[in-house]
Amino acid sequence: MTASNRQYLLAQRPTGALQENDFTWTESAVPEIGPDEVLVRSIYLSLDPANRGWVNDVATYRPPVGLGEPMAGFVIGRVVASNRDGLTVGDIVEGDGGWQDYAVHGAEAELHRLPSADDLVARMSVRGVTGLTAYWGLLDIGAPKAGETVLVSAAAGAVGSIVGQIAKIKGCHVVGVAGTDEKCRWIVDELGFDGAINYKTENVLKVLRQQCPDGIDIYFDNTGGDILQAALFRMNQGGRIVCCGVVSQYDTAKPLPGPHGMPGLLVVRRLRMEGFIVMDYDDRREQADGDLAAWVADGRLKYKIDMIEGLENAPRALIGLLRGENTGKRMIRVSEET
Repeated sequence: MTASNRQYLLAQRPTGALQENDFTWTESAVPEIGPDEVLVRSIYLSLDPANRGWVNDVATYRPPVGLGEPMAGFVIGRVVASNRDGLTVGDIVEGDGGWQDYAVHGAEAELHRLPSADDLVARMSVRGVTGLTAYWGLLDIGAPKAGETVLVSAAAGAVGSIVGQIAKIKGCHVVGVAGTDEKCRWIVDELGFDGAINYKTENVLKVLRQQCPDGIDIYFDNTGGDILQAALFRMNQGGRIVCCGVVSQYDTAKPLPGPHGMPGLLVVRRLRMEGFIVMDYDDRREQADGDLAAWVADGRLKYKIDMIEGLENAPRALIGLLRGENTGKRMIRVSEET
């Protein structure tokens, strides 16, 4: 156990784009645990676009991070002290541990114990919240059928890259939208997407007519903004829009206005537009994990890790994620697994 607990605390509410000085680095004594509590040492810290929304003074599906509190974040870690039934020293768990070396979890905190032989990197990415978000969002809300056309935005990101591959597994024609030619090549050449659009250099609406000549049946939206606008006008009757995130709108003081043509297009084309939160499906986690693990094992589902070394780099890494620097799943290695 290290002599101190390093933490990033939320110093101020961001105004506009997130800045490194919105967080404060502190070091304090490793906390002691009380009755029914467990102390977990962080190994991997997940970085996700949703983190940006948690620092605003607005409750979403979780309370906002309080000023002076550790920044929230999903963590895989090891139990180093326990007074809690069912968890012993050495257990590997996943839960909301935050941007810190050590976190104390009370009896009410939700922690999932992982098998000791688990691939922890895969568990945080393709078999964790990232993979589960892609799985349930596409399969439950999108409900793809073989032969349908699926469009995915942020397609080279953690969730989008998994969505496109699952859609291919289900027999769909899949087109991804990404921000560089390199990312576009990766999703086509490595992941098997049928086409890709670089939204920074191409006219998305124009290229969609070429890449999706029969229209779009499912749009998996990770970005909102102009890409959602373009997709709406190419949706087929009875199409489904899966609202997962709006990364283009998170990190700005002036979000773009909503798409034009709503609700008219939704009515005329009988579209369904639905959002979801991955925790809504926790009771079906075992089934989803079984499918994801099997697809990885047989080579039909690939994943890429964008590993950042060191907790001290968390603010810079999250800012880069919001700017689209990553390809695949971005995470922080806080400490070694052993």
